[in-house]
Amino acid sequence: MAILGNIIKGVIELKNTFTSEVIHEEAQEQVLKELLETAKATQFGKFYDFESILETSNLQQSFAKHVPYFDYKKINERWWHKYHEGESNVTWPGKPSYFALSSGTTGKTSKRIPVTDAMIDAIRNAGIKQVFALKNFDLPADFFEKEIMMLGSSTDLEENNDHLEGEISGISASNIPSWFRGYYKPGVEISQIEDWDERVQRIAERAKDWDIGALSGIPSWIELMLQKVIDYHNLNNIHEIWPNLQVYTSGGVAFGPYKKSFNALLGKPITVIDTYLASEGYIATQVRPETDAMQLNTDNGIYFEFVPFKPEYINEDGSLTDEAPALTLDQVELNQDYVLIISTVSGAWRYLIGDTIEFTNIERAEIKITGRTKFFLNTVGSQLSVNKMDAAMRELEEQFDTTIPEYTICAKRGDDDEFYHYWYLGSDLESVNNSTIAEALDKSLKSANKNYKVARSKALKGVKVKVISPNRFYDWNERNKKKGGQVKMERVMGEEKFKDWEAFIKES
Repeated sequence: MAILGNIIKGVIELKNTFTSEVIHEEAQEQVLKELLETAKATQFGKFYDFESILETSNLQQSFAKHVPYFDYKKINERWWHKYHEGESNVTWPGKPSYFALSSGTTGKTSKRIPVTDAMIDAIRNAGIKQVFALKNFDLPADFFEKEIMMLGSSTDLEENNDHLEGEISGISASNIPSWFRGYYKPGVEISQIEDWDERVQRIAERAKDWDIGALSGIPSWIELMLQKVIDYHNLNNIHEIWPNLQVYTSGGVAFGPYKKSFNALLGKPITVIDTYLASEGYIATQVRPETDAMQLNTDNGIYFEFVPFKPEYINEDGSLTDEAPALTLDQVELNQDYVLIISTVSGAWRYLIGDTIEFTNIERAEIKITGRTKFFLNTVGSQLSVNKMDAAMRELEEQFDTTIPEYTICAKRGDDDEFYHYWYLGSDLESVNNSTIAEALDKSLKSANKNYKVARSKALKGVKVKVISPNRFYDWNERNKKKGGQVKMERVMGEEKFKDWEAFIKES
């Protein structure tokens, strides 16, 4: 009998019994007030006169009126760079203890995003919320005695003057509570290995020593790790070595594109729980099994605003126009894409995180990630968002009985000076003609998106598809950034980046 597991499960159930439901709109107002109060004496707070904003009757409206939108480039050039010049109290009191390095899905240069002690506490609290939410998933008591494999970036953080630097997953893992370390795998020693391939090799070698009940990490890299373990031990599926694996918590990207290829590595179904941990904070987590949507962490150090994701509000570089309206939680609607804007205890203010989301349940503040602002393809009016592209990939998977975990696309002129969409699909579809796949993809997008259908009848001449191994996408990431951690593949490329991509593909 799982005595310890029953105790832990009982504590979780008892905690939920005495925890009142969060009223999300009220929680957000309180978070904004606390953010402004805490930062009013900072350089940023004085410049934008937080004192005056706090005296207004409508705090949210006044905040939106007086503080502009910031993307990383803008806030770093105007404010965050001061931290690296030795200044303090810039956008948050004191100096950040950490900087999260994030190349995101664009560019080779890492962003350096401040992570304060207050943010570490917020991330830890959000993680505890996720643990307590496991009560809703009806897991057996012995699950709570199993080990958890957290595959992120290296926890061997780099010292830089008066702070430490690393990816957010490595920063978070280096700050796990002491009581959790007995459950945490692959453990401190292996987690500190910088080279991703070496780290995964060590995991494969040690896999038999562990009783893994849960996995956590970005789907593409988790898949590669599982495949490595399977190959190393000559297994049919991962459950042959980890028979008690029951839960996978995805993070940072939508799980849908990886569902089919991920399930192919399993011996039996497991519970998938989506989470949304970004370099800027722990945004949301799935709290109930009836939906794969995630609940915004509305009472935990992050204030949210939502800009309708419409072409007239988005500049070509993915930033927002000055006149783009920002809505609060009580103003949003269902089934509308929004650009996510956050203000945080790390001193990010009205910050464009780069993701788009939609609400599936407003009362519960539940959302789904639908794409990236920079991955909105509107060349010649096609208006394709990532969720529409992902849906098309799922249709192709069903039609051709395959998996397509990775893809990228560019809109550019062909040799005939006409516009085409050029797609590269990561799949094993070698037996199917590329033109056949292109025809099926084109048909799917026409039926799903009226703007695309109109564009195809006018300025968008056609669709071209090339199928390559999914491994080429991972090789590209390794060359331009690095493997593992928070690294994600860019779904839409500009023409200059696409030239580099095609040259890379032709190299081998």
